[in-house]
Amino acid sequence: MQTRSADDARKRVVWGIALVLIAVTALLGAGPGTAGATTPPAPPVPVLTWGPCADAPGAGFECATARVPLDYRRPTGSTIPIAVTRRLAADPAHRTGVLVLHPGGPGNSGVNFARNSYAALPAALRDGFDVVGYDMRGVGRSGQAECWNDAEYSAAVDAARGVPGPGALQTALRQGREFAAACRERAGGLVPFIGTGSNAKDLDLLRQALGEETLTFYGRSFGSYVGTVYAAQFPRRVRAMVLDGAYDPRRYADVPYAYDAAQFAALDTAVGRFLDWCAQNATACGFGGGEPRQAFEQLKRDLDADPVITASGRPATGYTLAYRLMFNINSGKEIWPYLGEALALAQAHKTSFLLSPPSPGSFDFLNVNLAVECADRVYPGSRLLLGALVGAESASAPLLGPPIGLGPPTYDHNHAPACAQWQAERPSRYEGSYRAAGSAPILVLGTTGDPDTPYRDAVALAGTLDAGRLLTFDAEGHTAYNRSECVSALVNSYLATLALPARGAVCADEAPPEALGRRTTAPAAVDETNDVIPTPR
Repeated sequence: MQTRSADDARKRVVWGIALVLIAVTALLGAGPGTAGATTPPAPPVPVLTWGPCADAPGAGFECATARVPLDYRRPTGSTIPIAVTRRLAADPAHRTGVLVLHPGGPGNSGVNFARNSYAALPAALRDGFDVVGYDMRGVGRSGQAECWNDAEYSAAVDAARGVPGPGALQTALRQGREFAAACRERAGGLVPFIGTGSNAKDLDLLRQALGEETLTFYGRSFGSYVGTVYAAQFPRRVRAMVLDGAYDPRRYADVPYAYDAAQFAALDTAVGRFLDWCAQNATACGFGGGEPRQAFEQLKRDLDADPVITASGRPATGYTLAYRLMFNINSGKEIWPYLGEALALAQAHKTSFLLSPPSPGSFDFLNVNLAVECADRVYPGSRLLLGALVGAESASAPLLGPPIGLGPPTYDHNHAPACAQWQAERPSRYEGSYRAAGSAPILVLGTTGDPDTPYRDAVALAGTLDAGRLLTFDAEGHTAYNRSECVSALVNSYLATLALPARGAVCADEAPPEALGRRTTAPAAVDETNDVIPTPR
């Protein structure tokens, strides 16, 4: 088992790398200068014609389409459609306003997020707010962006390995270059314009179209960055805002290598804590026979050498295992026994939720995930720096770093090979201050053991916002709302009444690892294509 001193030493190395990256990025320059001072005319406010949702009749939601500018530098020029859904306040006599729910990603459907999360909201929010969701530009019903097609993505992920061999770094850099070129060639009319600066402007046009002076907003994971940019651009339009699983916006957008290094560290240390729990609770975990780290490394090699052929006919390799664990570790301690069971099934060459290759739905998500972040973030252009830092960051996180960092272009951690070789302009990137000066108080949620958005990001965001207030969830897992009765009560009170938690508030009521026999079915495995606010237990 890894000792605390070894873990601390590795953390010092990782943060040392991060500090070097910050300095190097600053020296090389992060990106283009801000736009000129000329103020373009205001874009027209969309007209929303509400009607039944064709794909969800009888669900209580209605749907509309908003036409917004493709390029906000030309606000009266070409437009693109934004799919919007809403469910009216259940108690119209006591209606407060509109609550916009924004999912993570980028790449997840906000229409689906609002529908699928509605039942998880307390009655006070369902009664007092119209609940609204939208598919942001480039996603699903709002014009799906596609750079690689399903066949190209399938070939790349099926060939990837859990223990990459010689030449993996060069393959990753080549695939990143090919993905960036495909975006320019196949989606060049859209991908320059899907950055978060434009997405936030779309949100304000929706506010106006809904007839609201201010918005109440809940955004999780990437949705926290959307909320941050919205508040920065339209601070006076914020009634209340909850940013859950928050990003450090400046590091995310302007110092991306350092941001990536912290994400690799957060993911690997979270998986390490799970495996250490397995070592100390061998029966409850059911994987590794008391030596789970060694067993995990061997399992990746075994699956690479002899993949499990799934029902779709596609192979599940060590890469598949790493890819799925990257998302499912987000569920926190509660799911740890189910992760152990799934790893044991994989050892027995049996399928489980950890041996499910990325699907066509995954590829829709991943195309947007990469394209939006490449539109938002500017990596230094040095190819030498790209190769050196991708290799170093992957090696710094030995459990999942090599397969994810040296794999094909997929999720957050390995965006550098594509984004550093991006061939499209970035007019939709936000480049201003993140202070949101003049906004109402904004509640930032940070989970101390978050594998996806490190807790330090929430601390940084709360300190960056002029009116930020941090609420800490002392727990494993990604995001906090509805994973803690304490957090949920404070968030619900704030959204409904604007009462903020006390400064320095900490909740520590995470559900412990759940015995396998307590449920008739396992908790739902995390599917990267279907974000949802969890239902309180």
